[in-house]
Amino acid sequence: MNELQEYLRYLVTLTAVLDPFLAIPIFISVTAARDDAGRRRLANVVTITVFLVLAGSAIFGESLLKALGASLPAFRVGGGLVLLLMALAMLNAKVGEMRQTRAEAEELEAGEVSGVVPLAVPLLAGPGAISTTIIAAQAGGVAHVAALIVCIALMCALLWALLLAAHAVGNRLSTTALNVATRLLGLILAAIAIETMADGLKRLFPGLAA
Repeated sequence: MNELQEYLRYLVTLTAVLDPFLAIPIFISVTAARDDAGRRRLANVVTITVFLVLAGSAIFGESLLKALGASLPAFRVGGGLVLLLMALAMLNAKVGEMRQTRAEAEELEAGEVSGVVPLAVPLLAGPGAISTTIIAAQAGGVAHVAALIVCIALMCALLWALLLAAHAVGNRLSTTALNVATRLLGLILAAIAIETMADGLKRLFPGLAA
């Protein structure tokens, strides 16, 4: 039961970090001049890229941290801070510079996107999603990492479906409705971020747990 709860927690966190509701209006604006085939191709590229980046983070992330000499508790604090900054932007219904810089936004507006940069990375599979995946993968074991990859695949399937239906969803839901969904996910993400930071601080400073 505890393992199932951990995977459900990871799915909820990943949903909040990726925030597909935030991606819908951006995807609509990027693909406004494209036909259905072009939109499908872009949705495919974005989804596959997000899956590969997050699956790679689950498999190689902890090894990379060890190679760099960074401790996992310190990474939890740093990753939690990244999530908190993203959550604060989401509570204001904004993309935030943690996801997308001004230059990247201008590139999107100009239509100069391949789907990989900056739509898939860093807008969706950015620092928050990558750090969340690395932290979740540290529990260890091939079976655990495989289960995380299944969770990533499920999330990417949902993302792909929402991107394909973005124009239909955008026509039925107002900007206010999408912003409300983003703010709710931001509130969930803020709570998870603070808990992640607190756990990292307790491991760095065991006296705090006393």
